[in-house]
Amino acid sequence: MGQRDAADAIQGYVQGCSFDDYLANRLLRAGVEREFVTIGEAMSQLAKLAPDIAARISDTRRIIGFRNMIVHGYDRIEDAAVWDAVQSHLPALQAQVAALLGELGDEA
Repeated sequence: MGQRDAADAIQGYVQGCSFDDYLANRLLRAGVEREFVTIGEAMSQLAKLAPDIAARISDTRRIIGFRNMIVHGYDRIEDAAVWDAVQSHLPALQAQVAALLGELGDEA
């Protein structure tokens, strides 16, 4: 699943980094933002194709909105908001996706 890979990639990119490290590294910021775009697009597609499954992931609309903000508001991206998403929201999303994939795997 692209969403899972993207979330894992973000965690790998920022491992051992501080917010100051993040701010100082344009390539790191671009990589994290790109992976969030992938996550948001995956959520958007899931919401269209399997809304019942998407509804089981908290903040689905917010995740899609965050993707849209990065894509369409690229000149107004708030680095602190992206960093907060990495630190505060991404671990919960990873846990929800892992649990959901585990359940779906059990049903297959």
